[in-house]
Amino acid sequence: MARVSHDWARGFPGHAAWALVVAGSLALSGCVGSETLLPPRKVSQAQPVPVEPSYAPGRTPPAFPMQATGQPGGSTTIGTGPVKVAVILPMSAPGQGGNVAQSMRNAAEMAVSEFQGQDITLLVKDDNGTPEGARAVAQQALAEGAELIIGPVFSGSVQAAAQVARERGKPVIGFSSDASVATRGVYLLSFLVQEEVDRIVAFAASQGRRSIAALIPETQYGRVAEARLQQAAARQGLRIAALEYYPPGQPQVGVQRLSRVIGGAAPQADALFIPDNGDGLPAVAQALQMAGFDPTRVKPLGTGVWNEPRLFALPALQGGWFAAPDNRGFEAFAERYRARFNADPIRLATLSYDAVTLAAALARMQGVQGFSDAMLTNPAGFAGADGVFRFNPDGTNARALTVQEIRNGAAVAISGAPRTLVASGT
Repeated sequence: MARVSHDWARGFPGHAAWALVVAGSLALSGCVGSETLLPPRKVSQAQPVPVEPSYAPGRTPPAFPMQATGQPGGSTTIGTGPVKVAVILPMSAPGQGGNVAQSMRNAAEMAVSEFQGQDITLLVKDDNGTPEGARAVAQQALAEGAELIIGPVFSGSVQAAAQVARERGKPVIGFSSDASVATRGVYLLSFLVQEEVDRIVAFAASQGRRSIAALIPETQYGRVAEARLQQAAARQGLRIAALEYYPPGQPQVGVQRLSRVIGGAAPQADALFIPDNGDGLPAVAQALQMAGFDPTRVKPLGTGVWNEPRLFALPALQGGWFAAPDNRGFEAFAERYRARFNADPIRLATLSYDAVTLAAALARMQGVQGFSDAMLTNPAGFAGADGVFRFNPDGTNARALTVQEIRNGAAVAISGAPRTLVASGT
């Protein structure tokens, strides 16, 4: 593929070293760094799960401040470019869903304003957080000329919108973290637990760990993480010493059953995998401490849902390793988002920002042809606010992830994210 001129690169603001680019194919003056040490201090933490993402509370973002014109059915239009792109979000969904949608909508507006020049018009649609709503607004957006659908957020809504889009031969970039809804033409730009498990297991193996025990919460997230653990351990030649399960928030019995494997002077495992989040981990850590667990003998392992400052002082997790996306670009994004909207973005807001920036970049390069499967699945991938990522042909994504270690109330980088992705994966 020919490299494009530097005129394309000038479409990004000069300070946006984290701006999204087509890695290895596009000329751009800079791209994202490879590691973060701490999450932003004020940003509300959002924990993605495989079916419906859950979000920590935060200040409700304000309404779109500029370039949005009201339309019937809860729609807004942003930008004046020749290529139309739909953005489907659960704006009127109950609970945190609406707050999440507003933050992602603000991020989409920010992406359009910062990509200098008008290449796309966003048709922002409210799906009410339901598959029926997603189907209806997808039909509406395609009737209005949308060439690409960005969103929705929830898995059922992604499936509903994708069914409509496939009938018209249009691609979807969805935000669900349920990998089962991904397929060719339906690409997920989300944080997938599968990639994080692969990264942390591979790193553990590279550091000489040979036997893993696991404490698995009886949640959809836990089930997906466990299945991937089995696969990743087999690939790395690691032994699964024991698996124990527990109801969310009630790990005591599971910890007691597992203590024979991870306790004592000669534990049978040298690593303990715990795919739980900031709500569940304090109880797990307390149960482990009461059972005499020693993290200097058995290394705690986790995924990106560990990336919360409130967890970093837990004694049972000290020295623990977890895999997570690069946060440095997110920190820069969050600072500028706060300056613009006087509110904290949710952690997933960068997904919307990157998706819209990617759409604008591809539209500038090749117009609507930029949204072809061949372009979207470029093996070299893209670099965005959360680091380098690639859409796989099956609709899932691969990300360049960091490994961080919990030390004395902080998370310290011990293995940076790669700057490129090889064709076979990260």
